[in-house]
Amino acid sequence: MQQRVDLGNMRHGTELLKRGFAKMQEGGVIMDVVTPEQAHVAEDSGAVSVMALERVPADIRSSGGVARMSHPKLIKEIIETTSIPVMAKARIGHDEEARVLESLGVDMIDESEVLTPADPFFHIPKNDYSIPFVCGCTSLGEAVRRIAEGAAMIRTKGEAGTGNVVSAVKHARLLATEIETTRRSDSNSRENIVDRILGGYRKLEKSSEIGASVETTPFGSLEEVRKEVKSVLNEVSDLGRLPVVTFSAGGIATPADAALMMKHGMDGVFVGSGIFKSSDPTRTAEAVVLATHHFEDSTVVAEACEMVGEAMPGLEIDALEVRMDERGW
Repeated sequence: MQQRVDLGNMRHGTELLKRGFAKMQEGGVIMDVVTPEQAHVAEDSGAVSVMALERVPADIRSSGGVARMSHPKLIKEIIETTSIPVMAKARIGHDEEARVLESLGVDMIDESEVLTPADPFFHIPKNDYSIPFVCGCTSLGEAVRRIAEGAAMIRTKGEAGTGNVVSAVKHARLLATEIETTRRSDSNSRENIVDRILGGYRKLEKSSEIGASVETTPFGSLEEVRKEVKSVLNEVSDLGRLPVVTFSAGGIATPADAALMMKHGMDGVFVGSGIFKSSDPTRTAEAVVLATHHFEDSTVVAEACEMVGEAMPGLEIDALEVRMDERGW
């Protein structure tokens, strides 16, 4: 039986605070918003937090170009107009965007593949910050690397801005299967898993013409990183789940989608384009929250589905020119 996240045995005080904030989001819906007015809609509908963006993922996808951190003015306006926590996105590996967001007073930073990555080799050293981070994953290895780097929350990536839940389901199923494989592994197999996960820190070697070898990372030496990875993997084995709150994101467009991901063992959902690209954002927001809270009751989920009008138009994953879920490593 999958256990809940236990905060009683954190290794550091700051780790307890960061994971504690993430746990406060458990069971809820976090909504992407691009205006203070949308933030009010999210708060009134029962969202536990909002993600401040200049464009929802569907618009980022259709516009193309380089997607960066939102403008500080927009983030400040949203912080000032809502009483629920405000998150914001930084590009993968972009320490300075993250520092700006920290100074603005956001409650959590999303190191996000929805924005254009800044560093092709390493993510942000999240333990260096006083506020918590959420990061995406498509697999257990990716999740363990991010937690070892200091992430306080994980979200399965899905494929943002598509209104198509298939990638979110794929990542949730793969994560669950790999967790079960880890639980069944013996000591030798566990070491092999650690070696495979550490391979994600050697991407730079493949770009070197002279055969450069990576011995240090922004997170410490490879030996230090190995110890962190092994520690996180042992927690996963003991708990039968990730040791941090785990949400689902990317392609969740309807109340039924939200309920589906909760039944896949998620602790909550991120919803962006699916709400504010629908025909009635206010009702859709309320319906997604209702279905998330009552995902085990199909009668309530059906009522939530009746509340909404036309969902956002969806995209076929195989036809996408840009796969955001492939960003990050």
